[in-house]
Amino acid sequence: MVLVMTVWAGLGGQALIPETLEKVKKLKQYLDENDLDLDIEVDGGINEETAKKAVSAGANILVSGSYVLNSEDPKIAINRLKDCL
Repeated sequence: MVLVMTVWAGLGGQALIPETLEKVKKLKQYLDENDLDLDIEVDGGINEETAKKAVSAGANILVSGSYVLNSEDPKIAINRLKDCL
């Protein structure tokens, strides 16, 4: 597994840094070109909107704290993230 931090580590509730998705794309391309079977995990600023972008870039594991914990219904929030995968 490769973890790509999509925010500055250590402070919850940050917005995803859009440029980090380019790193995910490049990493996915590298893994594909070299026939490497690794998960790509993204952590930080993940919500329903950014999850779609991260998965489109190549991520297949999503870490989301504030989006889930601050939602009115965490189960619904989790299911929305799962729907992005």
